[in-house]
Amino acid sequence: MRTAFLCALAALFHFSTPAGASSDKSKQAPKPCTIHSPTTDRFFDLNPIQVVLPEEGEKVHKGDRTESWHAKGYDYGANFTINFCGPVVEELNEVKDLDKSLYRNVSAFYERDGVQYAIGLENSEPVFRGRKLVLNYTGGSYCSSGHSKRSDERRKSTIISLLCEKDPLATTAIAFVAASEDECTYFFEARTSAACGGIEAAKQTLGPGGVFGVIALIAALVYFVGGCVYQRTVMHQRGWRQLPNYSMWAGIGGFIWDMVIILTSSCARLLPSRRGYSRVSLGHENGRDRGRGHRNDDENRLIDNLDEEWED
Repeated sequence: MRTAFLCALAALFHFSTPAGASSDKSKQAPKPCTIHSPTTDRFFDLNPIQVVLPEEGEKVHKGDRTESWHAKGYDYGANFTINFCGPVVEELNEVKDLDKSLYRNVSAFYERDGVQYAIGLENSEPVFRGRKLVLNYTGGSYCSSGHSKRSDERRKSTIISLLCEKDPLATTAIAFVAASEDECTYFFEARTSAACGGIEAAKQTLGPGGVFGVIALIAALVYFVGGCVYQRTVMHQRGWRQLPNYSMWAGIGGFIWDMVIILTSSCARLLPSRRGYSRVSLGHENGRDRGRGHRNDDENRLIDNLDEEWED
């Protein structure tokens, strides 16, 4: 019986294994804004910290962000607006050295003296630099004044180092670290629970309820089939007594049947027709009892008369 149970569990795990799953994860297209650590094989998903505005007509839930993340520039002279793995949700009017068709792809920018400067376009592929999880944006405004637009002109870029925030009550926070002297590269640090990583949830052909149902079905089959085999071969039982724990199930069945009889009889007594029938029945029974009483008295008197005649 134990062997049968183990075989059933093995079949269940084989059935619930994701279709096409293999140890070679490189064959599967990675989900945007996710990555597996090459050293620990932990799974990182930055989508929860990406700010996305609801579609037109959708309700905004309490706690949903309606603006991108902000970082103070302090002595730099400007503040920064950044989004993770997606473009900023703010509307950009005039970005320096960038075509209007690219405005919707800007993931980081700052504004100084009324002019908007892009410091990186959208990128949904985080990378690891050693043990550091990094998100890199490139293709922003020109590093120089922007008067020259040669093909070899360098553009502004952003590097965001993501650090694990283990405090469950803490919110995501991003801070400006430094900028290069030529104002081409901007460094930021972001503390978020999304950078702690975890185990990737396997895609199953069955949901949790389906898996539980299959386990329960297999356990019931193993119990009844294995129990019947044991009762028949070892205990030499026949008929219904081959069922495992026959006395227990018989007791439960008898109890349920008794409860059904009690409930049905109690409900039947409450019916008006049943009460009338009971009265009529009781009347007939009382009449019969009275008739029987009269007959008994006559018989007793007859016996007494016979006794007196016999004595005479």
